[in-house]
Amino acid sequence: MGLTSNKVLVLAVSSAVLLFVGTVWLWPRLARRTWRAVGGRVGLLLATQVAVLASIGLSANQAFGFYASWADLFGRESGQGVVVDHGTGGAGGGPLRVTGTQQVNVSGGARPRIGGQIQKVALVGRTTHIATPAYVYLPPEYFQPQYRTRTFPAVTVLTGYPGTAEALIKGLHYPQTAHALAKDGKIQPMILVMLRPTVAPPRDTECVDVPGGPQAESFFAKDLPDAVAAHYRVGRKPGSWGVVGDSTGGYCALKLAVHHPGTYAAGAGLSPYYTAPNDATTGDLFHGDRALRDHADLWWYLKHRPAPDTSLLVTSSRQGETNYRDTLRFIELVKSRRPTRISSVILDSGGHNFNTWRREIPGTLQWLSGRLSDR
Repeated sequence: MGLTSNKVLVLAVSSAVLLFVGTVWLWPRLARRTWRAVGGRVGLLLATQVAVLASIGLSANQAFGFYASWADLFGRESGQGVVVDHGTGGAGGGPLRVTGTQQVNVSGGARPRIGGQIQKVALVGRTTHIATPAYVYLPPEYFQPQYRTRTFPAVTVLTGYPGTAEALIKGLHYPQTAHALAKDGKIQPMILVMLRPTVAPPRDTECVDVPGGPQAESFFAKDLPDAVAAHYRVGRKPGSWGVVGDSTGGYCALKLAVHHPGTYAAGAGLSPYYTAPNDATTGDLFHGDRALRDHADLWWYLKHRPAPDTSLLVTSSRQGETNYRDTLRFIELVKSRRPTRISSVILDSGGHNFNTWRREIPGTLQWLSGRLSDR
């Protein structure tokens, strides 16, 4: 049974309840001062606490999508990292292969022409040889005859670290929100490409082209748009693509829009930070290369390089977010760096969590829609 399986969660909760009841029931019999009784009490208390903590952890993981599998949890993830492809067709014969479909959790979702469709895909970078899974949301219009020759704007949607792509669907409800907004005429129909920025798990690459390692930035800037455009009816002209992410994904989204305005006409960071960390999860990202480190630092880049012609959106909260003051400073910096444009969503209160980001996503999607072209 998988880490995110409901059966695992039910088993953990049932075990916790049974152990609690058993502890209450057996406690009088273990009230003696013998070593056996003391050991029994300690064992019951320990087992009950472990079961309760496991239940809480599994429930939190399902709600926030921290880890996708047992291997991911224990740092033993395999099969989704960097691959070397010496052929011409890539994995499965192409850079993008559909491996499954599911309906969108909306009224009429069983019919793609009404509810749209979510396709699970396997991506392989033509130039970076990075392989990673993703989910592609196709709006209802994509399947309707009157739109059969139309291209659609696309948005790359990124999780935080470690994150799971499934959390963008089940926890943050991107497809459902996009469907509702388009149905109400608040946004244009858009294709969403949903994945995590962790393309070489368990390492947190921070969307950096690591010397001698994963070329994560190049994957998101070139390989991913090329693979999607080769398979789906996505606009190919500048202005057709946007990018959005939360936390680590928010930093990546802003950096991709700043570094690659010819690909991403707009980038939105929900609770982002503005420079790549250097810790146990990232390893040595820059190998002592100061120029590469500065390139990944949005503060340095916007001060020392020509201002890119792109649009940025940042979000934070006056209470509950640690990035609030940095975000105000970043807004002031970008305002002085035309033609780069900056918008913001500042909540009165909200933490670094899914509940806060769900409140910000509708406005963010409307902002993105207004800045993207379908051609």
